[in-house]
Amino acid sequence: MPAAATRAWHLGTTHHEAVTTEFEWSILRFFQAFERYCMQIAHISGLADLSFSELILLHVIGLQDTPKTVGLLARQTNTDSVTNVQYSLRKLVAYELVVKIREGKSKVFTYDVTDKGRELINQYAHFRQRVLTEQIKSIESIDRKLSEAARLISMLSGVYDEAVRVSATYNPYVSQDVPSPAAKTRKK
Repeated sequence: MPAAATRAWHLGTTHHEAVTTEFEWSILRFFQAFERYCMQIAHISGLADLSFSELILLHVIGLQDTPKTVGLLARQTNTDSVTNVQYSLRKLVAYELVVKIREGKSKVFTYDVTDKGRELINQYAHFRQRVLTEQIKSIESIDRKLSEAARLISMLSGVYDEAVRVSATYNPYVSQDVPSPAAKTRKK
């Protein structure tokens, strides 16, 4: 990337910062495209009433054909808000796509996909195969590239989560590392 392209951008004053920022913007654009795609496939699969987060939870519950706890679902989706997961689960139960299971006298509940839910996520998988996975097979070395990208994004998820934890210790009002509001004024 040319040096001139990085000078006037607050998120990219160095080559490394500019490359990192371009990666972040690529992730944002990909996420928007991915969500649109997921919701379109959900629509044609009979799952149009679900939100994106409900759809993802339904797929995670369906993984490996084993019931999942709320805690496991939150970890699998890297979600901080267990309350939001519980709300989505109540909606999936109301749609009769998921069943809430209590083992004996345990206070811990698990969630499993119902027959109706399984039929609809299998329909989703069918359309996904037809419109996505069959199409990308023609990209050279796609399986290797997807595996490498998945590993990289998983590692970076950990780095970004750590950055969140570290940044929680900063106080922008007293930190030596942060310019004062007066220093942030723009030159005209």
